[in-house]
Amino acid sequence: MTDTTVFVVDDDQAVLDSLGMLLRSMQIGCQLFPSAQDFLDAFQPDWQGCIVLDIRMPGMSGMELHRHLVENHSTMPVIFVTGHGDVPMAVEAMHNGAFDFIQKPYRDQDLLDRINQALTWDEEHRSQEDRKRELTERHQSLTPREREVMECVVRGLANKVIAMDLDLSQRTVEIHRARVMEKMHARSLAELVRMSMVIQEAA
Repeated sequence: MTDTTVFVVDDDQAVLDSLGMLLRSMQIGCQLFPSAQDFLDAFQPDWQGCIVLDIRMPGMSGMELHRHLVENHSTMPVIFVTGHGDVPMAVEAMHNGAFDFIQKPYRDQDLLDRINQALTWDEEHRSQEDRKRELTERHQSLTPREREVMECVVRGLANKVIAMDLDLSQRTVEIHRARVMEKMHARSLAELVRMSMVIQEAA
């Protein structure tokens, strides 16, 4: 599954039914799970969207499920649904990477607003991760010498200086530089510098 989906995990069947009806009425795809374990058993790492998760459930709690997802490097945003007394737990969950929480009783529109924010965040985050992977693959396609030249170029060194530092002719540096720009698909020095920053962040 690669479609964006809202995954609702709640042990209250009436809540599942009403949220499912609400989301479908807004043309938002959803899957409903009556327990944390049911969700975990079905979970696939390539799922996209967000999770609406009841914080208190029999068996595995929402907090325990969230910890399990974090430990397994899931980045899908989690919105906790909490009762009044669960707010301190929800705040703790936010510190542990949860996206947001909403208190019962809530207005449907408030929950929809949070869901839409989470779906937008997930889409943007995945786009950034795809970009990092793409740039890292391009960088790995460079020869060791081309990487050395790229490192010097993004530090702002002139070809003549790079040639002296690497004990190359200036013409050879120019050839390597052109190949770096071509392989990285960089249209300017400024773009190459930005790419280098993304690659360093991804390392």
